Amino acid sequence: MASNDRSLRELPKAHLHLHFTGSMRHATLLELAERDGIRLPDQLVSEWPPELSAADEKGWFRFQRLYDVARSVLRTEDDVRRLVREAAEDDVRDGGRWLEIQVDPSGYGARFGGITAFTDLVLDAVRDASAETGLGMAVVIAANRTRHPLDARTLARLAGQYAGRGVVGFGLSNDERRGSTADFAGAFQIAERAGLLLTPHGGELRGPEHIRLCLDTLHADRLGHGVRAAEDPALLDRIVEAGVALEVCPVSNVALGVYSDLTSVPLPTLLAAGATVALGADDPLLFGSRLAGQYATMRAAHELDDAQLAELARMSVRASRAPDDVKAAITTDVDRWLAAEPETMTP
Repeated sequence: MASNDRSLRELPKAHLHLHFTGSMRHATLLELAERDGIRLPDQLVSEWPPELSAADEKGWFRFQRLYDVARSVLRTEDDVRRLVREAAEDDVRDGGRWLEIQVDPSGYGARFGGITAFTDLVLDAVRDASAETGLGMAVVIAANRTRHPLDARTLARLAGQYAGRGVVGFGLSNDERRGSTADFAGAFQIAERAGLLLTPHGGELRGPEHIRLCLDTLHADRLGHGVRAAEDPALLDRIVEAGVALEVCPVSNVALGVYSDLTSVPLPTLLAAGATVALGADDPLLFGSRLAGQYATMRAAHELDDAQLAELARMSVRASRAPDDVKAAITTDVDRWLAAEPETMTP
């Protein structure tokens, strides 16, 4: 084994960009759909993982349609608990030591007794999964930017009620080309007053101008994606100076047509500028790649050595809302991974 070829599944890391529905295992999707007689489109069965693009509104609509179909198979409390447990198991298998899973309760409230009841269910499932797997876990509640900003305020108040009780952040997801970002400032003010991490999506489907909006109007602490900050050196310097972390999801960037291939994902530019980057899997169900796969693709595409990969793992931990003692323990284990002889490690 080459000296820079340690097992990435054994590299301890934090996972900060994973959507609830999108974390579902493909096999679980098929099983639950068959149980309830739900007909899945070919893109989720014989043509999985689907070929996707979000270059235009039709492309995003097709992506969202697949996402909505996948959400529809979750019918019972046991289904929700299974999804959370399996997401935890998958992260542990990939070296995950801390997971912040993002969920929009409004997408499930009608089926599970309202957004508060569903949030209670998710947090209970997270506690159980964490105890079973040993993975540290927390929840980021995210509003949907295609819904009314008042709905986002409701979710921000809900998130604030659970601050310190399993919810660590507040986000804003869906197609960033839709709606007006500034209209969600009120929701983010509510979340900010509650002491929550602010992590809106920005800088993937839209460029640097939208990242500035997220910083100026939503006071983002972390950016969901943010990868296109690489296009604007002055903006990137601002991000570095402010300590805003970027949740970069390389495989989904390429799948959605943001970049033509993995070598075009500008990770080296971000790192050279001193940006804090946390690699994330986004929606493994639709993109077919989980946490360790993001590290593997960036290792191959940009010829990263193990010291650089270890620093990516450390950055994911620093950017997390894990307790300080958990951060210290994971970072120590990252150092041990890098210090170990590659020959003694599992491929």
